[in-house]
Amino acid sequence: MKAVRYHSYGDSDVLVYEEADRPAAGAGQVVLKVAGTAFNPLDVAIRAGFVQQVFPVAFPHIPNFDVAGVITEVGEGVTSWGAGDPVVAYLPATAPGAAAEYAAAPADVLAAAPRTVDLADAAALPSAGLTAWQSLFDHAGLKAGQSILVNGAGGAVGGYAVQLARQAGATVTATASARSADRLRSYGADRIIDYTATPLPQAAAGQQFDVVLNLVRTGTEETAALAGLAADGGAFVSTTFPDLDDAGRGVRVVSVFSRSDAAQLAELVARADAGELKIDVAGRRPLTDLAAVHDEAVAGQLSGKTVLIP
Repeated sequence: MKAVRYHSYGDSDVLVYEEADRPAAGAGQVVLKVAGTAFNPLDVAIRAGFVQQVFPVAFPHIPNFDVAGVITEVGEGVTSWGAGDPVVAYLPATAPGAAAEYAAAPADVLAAAPRTVDLADAAALPSAGLTAWQSLFDHAGLKAGQSILVNGAGGAVGGYAVQLARQAGATVTATASARSADRLRSYGADRIIDYTATPLPQAAAGQQFDVVLNLVRTGTEETAALAGLAADGGAFVSTTFPDLDDAGRGVRVVSVFSRSDAAQLAELVARADAGELKIDVAGRRPLTDLAAVHDEAVAGQLSGKTVLIP
């Protein structure tokens, strides 16, 4: 099969589109014919070797942990899935990934693919959707009637967070550039702050929120200012591992490490099929463009979720 692999840590030029052995289904695994795989910023950090203490990989490594595809083979002990089933998954980040024509996946991370979008596009859901769900409900404990600020709502995680928070009955303020404003309004955002025109916290005009969800890499001072927008006893939840241990005033500070969860993913799929959750794909590219996608991400030229198709 064809796959994108890298044989050492380094810049994007270590990513090589080449022939690789097709995986076989081990015990408790399935093999998927990949319809689509989504790029994630973490893919860049893993490839560059910046996070090898946390996410060590064996070389040669096939990247990409978001996948949508059709099962072609089931391994020993797998009874809940069969050949021909369309599925989505958030794969283990350090295992051989989905930037290939075929990928192996643990059966216990799979969810049936949504029926209401193209199968390739469904790859945009797993890790971003789960990060949003877990940030809001597992970590922030968001409830109906509360207020939330989603900082960085224009990205993939932010888009899901806005939708899920609104569906939960929260009042949602989102920060994003003008190019994302219409999409976020369609998701139910009550207020949109154009951070390119008025920076936070000035734009908040003294308002505080029960939950502040930060999806943007911030410096020490900016992080402290964001945490200051959380109400007393509220929560400051960040996916970017901020340099902040204690915000005071009883504010909980949480750094989110998302995890694969098949039951939560199935719930997200159900909402997508019910028309309650929009799966937004900003771009579709051939898998051979993966190195270019990495470079564009580093240069800040990507918005939303990019799906790569073998």
